[in-house]
Amino acid sequence: MRFVTKTIHAWLDYPVALALIALPFVLGLGASHPLALAISPVVGVAAFLLTVFTDHHLGVIRVLPYRLHLAVDLVVGVLFLILPFALGFTGLDAAYYWLNGAAVVAVISLSKPESEMVSA
Repeated sequence: MRFVTKTIHAWLDYPVALALIALPFVLGLGASHPLALAISPVVGVAAFLLTVFTDHHLGVIRVLPYRLHLAVDLVVGVLFLILPFALGFTGLDAAYYWLNGAAVVAVISLSKPESEMVSA
């Protein structure tokens, strides 16, 4: 049951990128490891740029295929799931990365492949 279309995904991209940039500061991440505060904003900036350059209706400079965008998102989701173990994040730091990683992997898992999408 894949219901996350390219359009829905595009609408999620910008707010998620901005949240990845801001939330670590709002939540006060970094108690267990300084990288817990630093990684998410860097990934957020990269996610914002990825969205700007993705070939979907909210892309500004549409040069990257949507398939590549999904692949990068999946890699980031898996990375976020691994980081707490690899870097020793605990508490809120670990929970933040695990929840974000799980959410990204879930969205990718629920995304319709382009072959199933009808062009508008």
